[in-house]
Amino acid sequence: MSLRPFHLAFPVDDLAAARAFYGGAMGCAEGRSSDEWIDFDFFGHQIVAHLAPGEAGDRASNHVDGHGVPVPHFGIVLKLEDWQALADRLIAVGTEFVIEPTIRFKGDPCEQATMFFRDPSGNALEFKAFADDAMLFAS
Repeated sequence: MSLRPFHLAFPVDDLAAARAFYGGAMGCAEGRSSDEWIDFDFFGHQIVAHLAPGEAGDRASNHVDGHGVPVPHFGIVLKLEDWQALADRLIAVGTEFVIEPTIRFKGDPCEQATMFFRDPSGNALEFKAFADDAMLFAS
């Protein structure tokens, strides 16, 4: 089975801020849009920012490897060099991180690079990368 693009619709408080963040800071190409939503190409997947003031943001957190991980969150697993390029880009534009770019589970077979940050509406995002993608679903 070949991997198909996923679709994720999520709430935002302000479409102009979402456009600046996802299109500008993140570098996601914009697709269709209206006065109530914007499609973005999220590393080959379709995400849609829907105007729904007051509905965005995380509701809880769980402890993972010594960090408070926001719940809910979404993101993508990148190749390590792409993860590093994105981390560098986000640092350069002054992104405030929930969890700064770091290596989680150091020395473990499931070691991974990870970073968490929020969009302007408070939605939490995680980007991660593995030295060995085969470890993605390892137990």
